[in-house]
Amino acid sequence: MDEGGLAERIPILRMGEFLLVTIQVDMHDRLAIRLQEELTQRISATRAKGVLIDITALDIVDSFIGRILGNIAQLSRVLDAQTVVVGMQPAVAITLVELGLPLPGIRTALNLERGIALLHAALGTSPPAESRHDRRGE
Repeated sequence: MDEGGLAERIPILRMGEFLLVTIQVDMHDRLAIRLQEELTQRISATRAKGVLIDITALDIVDSFIGRILGNIAQLSRVLDAQTVVVGMQPAVAITLVELGLPLPGIRTALNLERGIALLHAALGTSPPAESRHDRRGE
């Protein structure tokens, strides 16, 4: 039997020089800490230049989870990677502002595509030709 959700994991996918984390489950403290540890290890192991954290499925981001996101951004920066949080629901944004929670080092984008574009702009690189073509078709 799993104690404290230790068997739960949030997948970390590699997309070229970026890592993609899509949070599809309710975050609890242990899972958030585990994500922070695993993500920093993956950044170091893959030498990723950017991290995209998709929180579209989260209805609630409490102060602890917000602080963990901030920690991830700071740790990523130390490891020479940029962090972008994408897909924040309006209610989550309102809650974070009402909590007065600073999110140092966190950049946000409305969706994954804009997050990727933001990372490319921050790194001074160009998105793959396919992505540029897709955006023109919007």
